[in-house]
Amino acid sequence: MPPAPEPQGRLVLVRHGETEWSRTGQHTGTTDIPLTDDGVRDARLLGARLAGFAFDLVLASPLSRARRTAELAGFTPQLDEDLVEWDYGGYEGRTTKEIRETVGDPTWTVFDDGVTAGATPGETVEEVAARASRVLTRVSDAVQEHDVALFAHGHYLRILAATFLRQDARFGAHLLLDAGAVCVLEHERGEPAIRSWNETPAGRAGHDVRVSPPGPATG
Repeated sequence: MPPAPEPQGRLVLVRHGETEWSRTGQHTGTTDIPLTDDGVRDARLLGARLAGFAFDLVLASPLSRARRTAELAGFTPQLDEDLVEWDYGGYEGRTTKEIRETVGDPTWTVFDDGVTAGATPGETVEEVAARASRVLTRVSDAVQEHDVALFAHGHYLRILAATFLRQDARFGAHLLLDAGAVCVLEHERGEPAIRSWNETPAGRAGHDVRVSPPGPATG
């Protein structure tokens, strides 16, 4: 049997624009926080930034910060529940500093140590990765020949990128992703690869993959 053809399309990941909680570093999972004025501005700039792509499919998380980012960029996305942010359970709305003080562990990270149940049950990193895998399966036909855009959230898209790269979900801890940033994934000689990462409208980051310990967690 001949090998499957290499996908020709690009998978474009877009993190939603700034919210009050993303600005302050609070874990924002299922809470539906609106965009700030800066977030709205950056979302509107996305239309021009994404003009060079030929999208056959545009998906968005149903949470308003992601859906509205797609709409302000000029798209009418299909909504997919599998694109929602990590359910942080009892850590929803709290900063990494606050959580570390509560658990008495100055090295706590959500990728390594997970979350506790709260108003919502929370998710493991593996459960988030399973949702990301379902999205990658959903878009696999479209990306064979066309570009696909996913409008979603910080931790979720980091895990999805790790899954796309065939890495453990926790590799996402090393892929920093700012609000309003655009990333491009594609295939090169049969291997999944990063074409660009964390491109922001104000040029706050370059095209390289920055590898460092995870910083403040936001959705």
